[in-house]
Amino acid sequence: MPKNKTHSGAKKRFKLTGSGKIKRQQANRRHYLEHKSSRLTRRLAKDQIVTKADEGRIKKMLGK
Repeated sequence: MPKNKTHSGAKKRFKLTGSGKIKRQQANRRHYLEHKSSRLTRRLAKDQIVTKADEGRIKKMLGK
């Protein structure tokens, strides 16, 4: 049987934590930052944990 390949887009976007949860970065932090408030840009800088609904699909793409 051939091996499954890791989804190359997913491996750049998601990281597994030690406890097995999946971390992701928030959207809207790439450009046009000068007209977004400092409060918003600080809030968007933090990583988020992926929801339970998406977790299985992402783990499958990561080959976990």
